[in-house]
Amino acid sequence: MIAIQTTLLALVAVSQAHVVGWANGMYCKGGSNPAVDEENNDLATNPIFQETFENMWFQHDRGCDKAPPADGEFLELPAGGQVMLELAHNRGQTTLSFNGQFAGEWPDGKPHPEDWNGNNIPGEGCIQDDGAMHTSNQSTAAGTALAISYNSNLENVTLENLVVFSVLPNTPWKREAYYDIPAALPACPEDGCTCAWLWVPKGCGEPNIYMAGYKCKVTGATSTAPVGVVKAPTFCDNDPSKCQAGPKQMIIWNQAEANNVDVPAGSSPGYNMKNGFASGAQNDIFVTGPAPSRRRPSKRPFGKPA
Repeated sequence: MIAIQTTLLALVAVSQAHVVGWANGMYCKGGSNPAVDEENNDLATNPIFQETFENMWFQHDRGCDKAPPADGEFLELPAGGQVMLELAHNRGQTTLSFNGQFAGEWPDGKPHPEDWNGNNIPGEGCIQDDGAMHTSNQSTAAGTALAISYNSNLENVTLENLVVFSVLPNTPWKREAYYDIPAALPACPEDGCTCAWLWVPKGCGEPNIYMAGYKCKVTGATSTAPVGVVKAPTFCDNDPSKCQAGPKQMIIWNQAEANNVDVPAGSSPGYNMKNGFASGAQNDIFVTGPAPSRRRPSKRPFGKPA
């Protein structure tokens, strides 16, 4: 048993790469072979850079779009509540593997100070040698997002029907990340919806993007308000008057084709106010207008529940 645990720990340690949101319902949760559930797996964390749209879309380049979750397994989205994803370098560093024995407070499973930073590191001051977190401290973490398409079949999901519905600023940071769900998010079809986790880092490494797919469903839905026309976000650099309002597409940037955001030289887009993405549930995505929140706003860090 000790030998097995030592081997597993070594595998997890050397498999660190980048970061993705791990959860049930995830495509490629066990790797690209649907017949094998690989607990020590980091395939979905690999970044996307200068890819064709076909290869980029739901990680087709690595076969993840052909490795769906098990039948009946979904990422559940409680309308008006929150969903927790585990941001980690490897599934082995989450509670989804090895009974959670390698899961820690941080994405790499290791201990770090609360104010983890790269102040004494040369260059950009990236907090990890491999640049996995793409940041020098919490304040420069660009933010991550969730998007949803009301199509059960991944083949029917398009850029025009995949809408960003939740944004979590200053992430990736800690392993547990809590995303606010709009109260007016409608129920999914019987076979579920398709969701995506999204990230565009700011510096500290290659200027790439991240996208992971999930089978998802909305629970406790009470609204039937449809999502409006989904449009490309604009780079407005914190000037709300220049931002694209309403339902927005994911950001495609630095790819071989299909880029949908123009960014000035030396800047990068992100799931933050630079592209008009407000923190939390995106309540402006519905045809009927903003939806009231079922919960009072709070100042809890990282979207952590009270």
